[in-house]
Amino acid sequence: MQNSEISLPEERRRFLLDVLKREGKIVAAEASRKLDVSEDTVRRDLNELAAAGQLRRVHGGALPLLPLTPAAAPFASRRREDDGSRRPLAAQLARLIEPGSTVLLDSGTTNLAAAEAIAPDLCATIVTPSLPAAMVLMAHRHIDLIVLGGVVDKAEQTTTGIATWESIAGLSVDLCLLGVCGLDAATGLMEMSPDGARLKARMIQSANRVVTAVPMRKLGTRAPYRIGPVDLLSSLVTESQAPSALIEPYREAGVEIIYAG
Repeated sequence: MQNSEISLPEERRRFLLDVLKREGKIVAAEASRKLDVSEDTVRRDLNELAAAGQLRRVHGGALPLLPLTPAAAPFASRRREDDGSRRPLAAQLARLIEPGSTVLLDSGTTNLAAAEAIAPDLCATIVTPSLPAAMVLMAHRHIDLIVLGGVVDKAEQTTTGIATWESIAGLSVDLCLLGVCGLDAATGLMEMSPDGARLKARMIQSANRVVTAVPMRKLGTRAPYRIGPVDLLSSLVTESQAPSALIEPYREAGVEIIYAG
């Protein structure tokens, strides 16, 4: 049924938001028929709504906003809070480190737990900006440890800034264990700060293989700054109980799925 009486932009946008709430998506072609306006008009309305933070634009229409990542909390808070997924994810990450390899270990609570899970007899070189991970790895006799220099972000307990970026730019590593704040198959890899997003993008460029570990609750979540598309990942480690419908878009993007445990 067409709604030709809806003519004002504000009325159209209220109608579109009602469709999104009711149906969970907006298809631009269908909305243009219902509103009796051109698809260009609908696309402009959707762009305005997206700019206002009321929906997420996708090809052919719009979807609801992704939920905000749980990684928005400070590092110390995240470290105290664990739903039981961190230890299995971290153990799986640690198992991916091959003897004799060079690994770039990003900051974050799961990567810190991965450092704690590394076998005491493993021989490898680990490069990290994470100060807590570096302290853990100090106790490993067979680990050659390189700590990236830079300005210390006290809240995140990691080094950052141009010096860290330049250090990463000079690396070529076998494996990058990347920490991400938000992850969505369509939107990509996301981070909480612009500097963090740039650093992580550079980490990806330095590595032959890139792996991130994400609990099920962080899949399909957003953060303010985009690192890049999800196909930058070689592998995604997640919980074994993650439903296939949630995982399949990552697999379709060419990302290997590794289930923890």
